[in-house]
Order: sequence, then C-alpha cells, then structure tokens
Amino acid sequence: MELESLKERSARKTAQVEGGLIRSLMDDIEWNWRLTGIKGARGVGKTTLMLQRLKQLGLSGDEALYASCDHLWFSENSLVGLAEVFTKTGGKYLFLDEVHKYPNWSQELKNIYDDFPELNVVFTGSSLLEILNARADLSRRAISYNMQGLSLREYIIMETGQHVRALSLEEILSNHVELAKEITEKIRPLRYFPEYLLRGYYPFYRESETLYYQRIEEVLNLMLYIELPLLRKIEVSYVYKMKQLLQIIADSAPFVPNVSKLSERIGVNRNTFISYLYYLHEAGITHNLFKDVNGITRLQKPDKIYLENPNLHYALALSIPNTGHVRECFFLNQVIYKHQVEYIDAGDFEVNGQQRFELGGKGKTQAQLQNSKNSWVVADNLEVGIGNKIPLWLFGFLY
Repeated sequence: MELESLKERSARKTAQVEGGLIRSLMDDIEWNWRLTGIKGARGVGKTTLMLQRLKQLGLSGDEALYASCDHLWFSENSLVGLAEVFTKTGGKYLFLDEVHKYPNWSQELKNIYDDFPELNVVFTGSSLLEILNARADLSRRAISYNMQGLSLREYIIMETGQHVRALSLEEILSNHVELAKEITEKIRPLRYFPEYLLRGYYPFYRESETLYYQRIEEVLNLMLYIELPLLRKIEVSYVYKMKQLLQIIADSAPFVPNVSKLSERIGVNRNTFISYLYYLHEAGITHNLFKDVNGITRLQKPDKIYLENPNLHYALALSIPNTGHVRECFFLNQVIYKHQVEYIDAGDFEVNGQQRFELGGKGKTQAQLQNSKNSWVVADNLEVGIGNKIPLWLFGFLY
C-alpha cells in the first residue's frame, strides 16, 4: 500500500492552511484523547481547524497525516489498512476528514481504536453523523465535539486582527457593563455587527463577497441532496419538498408550524413532515425550539423554528428579512452553542431553565418580563447597557 500520494497531499494542504484565526473550539478539544470526532454543518471550518492542529504539532509526514475520506485513494484502500501501514512506519497522529463519505466508517474506526493503541485519530463529519447509533457504537471510545460557524467575536478578530477573549454567559449577566466598556475601548462592535449578520458566519466569506450567497446555496444543496439521502435514507425525489419547506420557514421565521396545513400543502403525512423538521435541525439548517426540552422525541412538533444563523435569512428569504427575526436568530445561534435554550410565552427565550430574555431595539423596556425573576432585556443598537439591559452584540462573544 503506497502512502506517498497521501503524504504529499497532506503536506500541501497543511502548508496552505491559514494560521491567522484559531477558532475557540481548538482550546476546548481534549487533543490527547485517542479518538476524537468534530461534527458540524458544511462550510463552518472543520477542515481548517483540523489542518491547523496538524500544523501545530510540527511533525513530519511520517508521524502525522491528513487524509480526506472522499479521496480516490480510498476506492482501493481501507481505513484500517491505512492505519496499519501508517503505524508500522512510525505514524502517531491520523486526521481523517469527512468520514461519512466512507462506507462502514464506524466499524473501521472502532477496529483502529482497538487494534492500534499507539495511534491518535481525529475525524470530522457531517452534523448528521451519529456516533452513538452508528453500526459500531463509538460512544465509549470517541469524544465528539460540535462546531458552529464564526461567532461575532471570531469574525471581528478576522476583520481587525484584534484579539478579544471569549466570555461566559455568567460573566455577561453579572458584569455586562464593565465588559462592554472594556471591549469598546479596543474595538467598535456595532461597526462590524450589521455586516456579520449579512455575511460573516461562514469562514468562506473572505474568498468572495459577491459569490457568498451562491456558496451558501451550494452548501445547502450538498446537505439536502447528498448528506440527507446518504445519512438519513431520504429519497432524493422528496428533497425538493424539504427545500419548499425551508423556503416557507425562511419567509416567516421564527416559524410556528401548523403541521396539519403544511403537511397537506407539501403533500406528505404528519409524521413524515415532522421528521423533515427534525432532519433540517439535525443538518444544522434550522433550530427547533420547544417549551420543555425534557422527554422530547423526534416525532414531537416544535413550538418554534428558526433558521440556524442570520446569514441564511439573507440567502433564502424572498423579501427583506424582518429585523426582529434576525435579532432573535442571532441571539439563539450564539447562545445555543453551549447552552440549553427553550421557547417561552412571556419573553423570547429561556436559557438553562433559569434565565429569561426579551429582545428588541435600543428603546426596548422590560415590561413583558416585569413579573419574571432572572430576566434581562437584550437590546440592539446599544453599545453599553445598564442594569438588566444588555447589548445584543455582547452575546456574540460567547465563543
């Protein structure tokens, strides 16, 4: 088995990767674990993170290797075979990209973990990748991390080169005034916030501003036409109905689904329709919110549906997106990455079952939350807050 072509490609990809912004997930990952998975929607930067880690190691191609599982090399060679030959020649770190493209990936990763204890394996895959329910249960062997697109903080770092640390939700709630003053002395977040909402979530925005929304459409089509049929066994002939549903959500998000009417309109039965909603959420295209997340099943109707990130509003909506809807989408996207978020009647969101938030413009009051403890107003177009009124942009610094 000849590895030279893979080693050459690995060296080339590693040399080309940008080292400017190191995503916050880099510090969260326990890199010494022997089997590590990084899941996420297409285009959020999983490959770049993996290559940056490979570059950090500073090892030769004999010791550390990157390989994409959709490479032609794997049409005649196996993952297990690669691991065997690689370890025999001194290999220590194996980085496998897009493992969901490889048949029987879970079983072979299990075999690699069991048979080659000297090898450290990192793999990336689709948001739809199931570590627990795959044919070979990897849950006891693999640690899995989810990756999102750029936070507002990471976007500002890319644009300015100014590093600002990530904040915890507890810090923001207890000390938001001082934190906002500290940050605004270095940068002006409101200068960058509108552009981020338009086109700053996916790292590929830097490649071509004019083609950005076209790239988003390509990413969505790959998820809908390739990944969902491959990983959820959806008939390709039904995908256009999911696109139809996605357009309905985009034009009215946050979307309150009327299952009976919409399933009839799209031409599928109730359970199939709710499965579609679940798959869109799994794929990282939407967020499904429930009033109570305990005991939720995949066939339970969500109370509200949001697009996964604000950029999707501008890529998908047929009309100019509603400002309030985009605000809510931004807040949800940034907070739900590390926290549990639920839908509530009094206010907009409940976080971790404790804190309640009402979103609005600069003049938003706390009237809707006056009877709620642990409640905050989150205001747009506000640089520094006061009391229980927090600037919206500050929640973009959570990762």
